[in-house]
Amino acid sequence: MNHDAPATAHQEHGEHHPEHHLEFHIQIDRVHYTVTQRHMTGEQLRLVPPTPIGPDRDLFEVVPGGTDKKIGNDEVVEIHNGKRFFTAPAQINPGSN
Repeated sequence: MNHDAPATAHQEHGEHHPEHHLEFHIQIDRVHYTVTQRHMTGEQLRLVPPTPIGPDRDLFEVVPGGTDKKIGNDEVVEIHNGKRFFTAPAQINPGSN
């Protein structure tokens, strides 16, 4: 008799769920979002809000105690709980008509 077989079967089924347990709570423009990827590109981050961030705005990562970092569309960002981002106008042209 092999009493280990049922446990192995349960372990195999359990292996299909680890990705569902990855949840990271981030903020974009002070709005809280939950994402499930450990690494995201700037382009993917722009698609997180219900109204995606357009090309007229730059995306920045908040760097506590340092200089905030502009995130390009192809740049990969490591995601963790509490990570914060904000957007700003892409081009500021004072005095333009």
